[in-house]
Amino acid sequence: MIDFLKRLMRSPQGALGSGIVFLVLVAVAFGPYLAPHDPEAMSILARFKGPSADFLLGTDQYGRDIFSRLMIGARSTVIMAVVATLIGTVVGALVGVTSAFLGGRADEVIMRTVDAVMSIPSLLFALIIVNLLGSSDFNALLAVSIAFAPGMARISRAVALSARKQDFVSAAIARGEKPNFIVLSEMLPNTVASIIVEMTIRVSFAIMLFATLSFLGLGAQPPSEEWGLMVSEARRYMHISSWILVWPSLAIALVAIGFNLLGDGLRDVLNPKT
Repeated sequence: MIDFLKRLMRSPQGALGSGIVFLVLVAVAFGPYLAPHDPEAMSILARFKGPSADFLLGTDQYGRDIFSRLMIGARSTVIMAVVATLIGTVVGALVGVTSAFLGGRADEVIMRTVDAVMSIPSLLFALIIVNLLGSSDFNALLAVSIAFAPGMARISRAVALSARKQDFVSAAIARGEKPNFIVLSEMLPNTVASIIVEMTIRVSFAIMLFATLSFLGLGAQPPSEEWGLMVSEARRYMHISSWILVWPSLAIALVAIGFNLLGDGLRDVLNPKT
């Protein structure tokens, strides 16, 4: 583990991405304790204040402290993105590895279905699901999870196809092991490295997708501190104070960049050629 971390830190992308993600995780874990003000406390006299000693990042249209709202909102924004990516990854990996193991006509039917779903852009697919189910955090999480599953299925299948040809899989089949044992115990563990790299990168896309849904009013609902919702509410007042739009937008961009860089670093470290 220590050697792995050393190799990750030697990669510029890995080091920078790890640093950003670490800061994000600190905000997720300790955000409520780091927030200097009540994120829901309103003050008419403090509306549209710029950054100051009292309000580090200024205040919004209701006089609420932006820094406190960002600290509290980190928990919902990042956790939702990670959970949605994790669900989509698990479902997609199981479908892809199972398809690779079955092969033949079953593989063809499964992957053509996956291709048909993948032909719909992720954002449009998520919008369709949320519109059908209704606007809420849970429905947005479900929509992003479903939208990510087909892509993960195709990637997992590509990696699992090479594992399918290995001797340990042939030996398991010769022993008469059940298909679910071979998929879960023999093939899936040998595709984990590639899946983890792809999952880390997709967290950044999930954050952007959640922010977009909230921006369109289909994700988190007021008075939530979700960053995408903060951007949506701030756009109407950006001509009065740019701070209320800039800070949540920067937070979303920074977290997306951090997970993307971390994924690039993990890809370099876990690459067998390096």
